[in-house]
This record gives sequence, C-alpha cells and structure tokens, in this order.
Amino acid sequence: MIQNARTRTVLTLFTAPDDIQCHRARLVLAAKGVVYDRVEVQPGKPHEELQEINPYGDLPTLQDRDLILYEPDVICEYVDERYPHPPLMPVDPLSRARLRLACVRIERDWLPEVAAIRAGGRAAETARKRLRDALMTALPLFKAAKFFLNAEMSLADCLVAPVVWRLPSLDVQLPKEGKPIVDYGERIFRSQGFARSLTTEERLLGNL
Repeated sequence: MIQNARTRTVLTLFTAPDDIQCHRARLVLAAKGVVYDRVEVQPGKPHEELQEINPYGDLPTLQDRDLILYEPDVICEYVDERYPHPPLMPVDPLSRARLRLACVRIERDWLPEVAAIRAGGRAAETARKRLRDALMTALPLFKAAKFFLNAEMSLADCLVAPVVWRLPSLDVQLPKEGKPIVDYGERIFRSQGFARSLTTEERLLGNL
C-alpha cells in the first residue's frame, strides 16, 4: 500500500488490454456492478502515473482513493469484501480454502501454458497439449456444479472464465468429452457482467 500524491476520487483500475489477470479483476468488478475508471496501459510502454503509485509497475493495479493495491489475489478479495453484494466467496472456511487453492493451481498449472502458447516457437504446441490436458483433468469440477466448485459464481470463476474465453485464440481444441467446459463458458459469457468486463481487444478472442 502506498500513499499517492495524485489521489483519485473514483475507484480506478490500471489494466492491460488483453491479460488474464487483468481480465480477472475486471470481471470481479463487473460482477459486483461497481462503477470505476478503467485506465488501459499498453504492455512494454512506461505509464507515468502507474509508475508513481506502484513500485513494480505491474498490472492490474487498483486505486481506491489513497489505497493502492496490486497482485490480483489481493485486488479481487478486497473488491469482494469492499462491495459485499453479491458475495463471490462461500461463507464457510472449508469452501473458501478450496476455492483459494483452486485459484493457486490455475495460476501455477494453466497460466504458464497460456504464456508459452502466446510466446510461440517450438514450445507452443507442447503447451497447448498441457493446457488441454489440465482442463480435461479438471472436468469433474466443471461438472460438479453450475459454476466452478460452487453453485453460485465465485472468485474462482473470475479466473477460470478468462482462460476458457481465450481457448479459441490459443487454438486449444477440446475433445467431445470437454463439452461441459464449453457449456460452462457459454453460461458465463452470456451474462451482462462478462460483456462489461471485456476490452475491445478481448472481444475478438472468444469464439465458443
């Protein structure tokens, strides 16, 4: 947390135009119906205001008046607690721990494969297979409830859905047995909140 000389009076999210973790934060804000300023920062281009408020200059970064937050897990849980309706975490500690652990596994197992695919080169095809296999391994979690591990939309969905949305652009093709994953995506993608979470660049990625 950093005190910022350039305090904004409106909740502000500094975000990349196409990034899963940034999309995750935008989806949480959209699910809550929060009005906020969206500042799009082009990757690789220094952004003076972002550099002033975040010593790492990474995205997403959330500014709530004098409060500056970075790291997507911190941002998402803060927004969920700051705007409690609708809740995006279960009430009981066991379910909350399971959802948090699911997010950690997605960050460790899925997102590096997405990055490798986007980097291209010889490693991309291997990464596609690994991501497809990881999704299929998680198939029981998509089947267990209407949403990922939960009967209602949760913070886990705000991370899973941006990955599923990008599968067409990543050229990751699921087998027929993966239809529950496609169905899951379509349920979320039809929501107004998901549409609000998308940037112009991201609207071009999904094609389920």
